[in-house]
Amino acid sequence: METTYSKPVLHDVPPYIRVYEDGTVERLVGTETAPPALDPKTGVSSKDVVFLPETGVSARLYLPNAAAHNHKRLPLVVYFHGGAFCISSTADPKYQEMLNVLVKEAQVLLVSVDYRRAPENPLPAAYDDSWAALKWVASHMKKDSGSEIWVREFADFNKVFLAGDSAGANISHHMAIRAGLPNPELGELKIAGILMIHPYFWGEQPIGVEAENPVFKAVVDKWWRFVCPSDLGCDDPLINPFVSGAPSLAGLACRRILVCVAGNDVLRERGRLYYQSLVKSKWEGKAEFVETEGEDHVFHIMDPTSENSNKLIKRCAEFINHV
Repeated sequence: METTYSKPVLHDVPPYIRVYEDGTVERLVGTETAPPALDPKTGVSSKDVVFLPETGVSARLYLPNAAAHNHKRLPLVVYFHGGAFCISSTADPKYQEMLNVLVKEAQVLLVSVDYRRAPENPLPAAYDDSWAALKWVASHMKKDSGSEIWVREFADFNKVFLAGDSAGANISHHMAIRAGLPNPELGELKIAGILMIHPYFWGEQPIGVEAENPVFKAVVDKWWRFVCPSDLGCDDPLINPFVSGAPSLAGLACRRILVCVAGNDVLRERGRLYYQSLVKSKWEGKAEFVETEGEDHVFHIMDPTSENSNKLIKRCAEFINHV
């Protein structure tokens, strides 16, 4: 049932969220939740694990049943959900459905990170929680170490991938940059590749089709300024990896990246630019690019059973399992 308030509004950030002067936060979308479970359609099991007790930050883990029966080690995907850093969660039924399909198709162990969201926890909280998740994963690398049995018994640490859509793809980028710095706190953990689906990057100056709709450009600008208290606005390197002062793409700590965009997505120009910048940079890896014509932002989450969603998920699975 939709909640309505008559109190004075402090921040109105459509279509996502409203903050009232008394501090009440009303999320307008992305509030639905589903418990972890065995999915009868895919045979994928999921469970929730708290990995950062001091803040209560958790992850939802996914495991295909075939792996549990065969005791086979699987590629490990650390997944960061989207939602403009302020809505949705690992318990979102849409994510649960899509990730069940991906886990079955790719036959991976997947760790979906439930990072803290703005405005209650402004950035960089989401990045800090995501980094803590990578450290938690790395803590399982030594024999009989780490707290989670699925990670200990089923993860192939030679095949660790970062993945995410929208804001989660943005997080994946920054985690790979941080992992490339000296003494990254990850021990022997190496990142094999990144899946970046409809990445959420932006900038003060419009590029391509962004210039055709200045009203919507202003709306997207507002989304970022709401979650990130920065004097740099949409040219903060957290949202614009192409500005002067942003970390060099050459520092990305992986050798393979798949960038996916949707042909009707307002963010598509930034995804294309990211791929082109990778190719032109001194990064020594291989960049791949997929564009799905006629689709909008995160279409594969809105309906993971559509023909184009199936094609995208299969392409992601092929990327992970590439030999």
